[in-house]
Amino acid sequence: MRNKLACLALLVMIAGVLGGCWSRKEMSELAIVLGAGVDSAPGGQVRLTLQLARTSAFMAGGDGGGGKEPSTWVISDTGETIADVQRKLSAKISRHIYWAHDVILVFGEEAARGGIRKYTNFFSRELQPRETMWVMVARGEAKDILETGSELERTSAQDIGFLARARTGFSVIFKDFIIMLASKGGNPIATMVEIVDRGVISGDIAKDKPTKRKGVALTGTAVFDDDKLVGWLNMTETRGLLWLKGEVLKGVITFPSLTEPGRELSVNIIRGQTEVEPQYDGESVRFYVNIEVEGDLIEQQSVHESVLEEHERNGMEKEMAREIEGKARLALDKAQGEYGLDIFDFGEAFRRKYPREWEKLKDRWNEVFSGAGVEFAVDSHIRRSGLQGRRTSVPE
Repeated sequence: MRNKLACLALLVMIAGVLGGCWSRKEMSELAIVLGAGVDSAPGGQVRLTLQLARTSAFMAGGDGGGGKEPSTWVISDTGETIADVQRKLSAKISRHIYWAHDVILVFGEEAARGGIRKYTNFFSRELQPRETMWVMVARGEAKDILETGSELERTSAQDIGFLARARTGFSVIFKDFIIMLASKGGNPIATMVEIVDRGVISGDIAKDKPTKRKGVALTGTAVFDDDKLVGWLNMTETRGLLWLKGEVLKGVITFPSLTEPGRELSVNIIRGQTEVEPQYDGESVRFYVNIEVEGDLIEQQSVHESVLEEHERNGMEKEMAREIEGKARLALDKAQGEYGLDIFDFGEAFRRKYPREWEKLKDRWNEVFSGAGVEFAVDSHIRRSGLQGRRTSVPE
């Protein structure tokens, strides 16, 4: 159903663009970009890869990526600049390259390590590319990401877009990424995307030849020093990053049971809020991070009654708070120690409270941040423990 809605939405957007304009182009004249990838190429050149929608496949309908006609066409070429490559690609296809429905912009790892400001300039100047496209960095080449198919969606660009919108990890749109590039109060970060093994999937059942499939997954966060990629955060560290930035909107947190060693609890987060309070005495900087979180208990690996006593609930809340602080400290330690970069926008919090002092410290802020003390206070609450009164269990 979601695939049909996505197809319908695409066609409606295209129809809206084509209507009421003297310079309009018919759909049959457009090569609609769904995803773009930027990689470095030999000789200082750039490789641009575009995932284009096959409009005939979308109009034919159907679910998933299993249609007879491929939903997309991936083209790629190299040149001196992105505009130069676009000109070359335009000479190879019979349609006008149309950027207004681009879902994702992926930078290859090598290109990102060399600095991406020279590439973002094209997308900032052009009128068609959307400010809301998701910005990502590939482990490897961006071209490979766009060439990888999707099992559930019509296109891999749609697949990645849905994953980014779910916000289980860090996600950023182009407009906000450009703001981060210009900010002195923090360093840019973007979503890390890579090709992963989907496991063994049955292929030709008659011949009993199962096949291994590859897919695309969002697996962490790319960390930048100015506009150059310097490293990564894994998903656990990324979760800590989100707590520190106050961007945990939903999700599930799992932690060990205090009363039953070896068993786990899972809580569905329904509300999270983070406040960062800087303190400056003229010599040293400290930050006080206050995190408030509420959730519902959704799974308890227990052989006992699932109705929580007050002391059990208090114990769970303490373990939950400890788990959240642990993840936040993992991200903080990596940012302060390994990278020496403020990726949490602590600088912005300091600037708002101490604007005059900020002017003196901003040029060496990463150094100041790396030496700053950080204290946590996590206040967690488990509001509901479910409707089940007793749990049917299997004796150990």
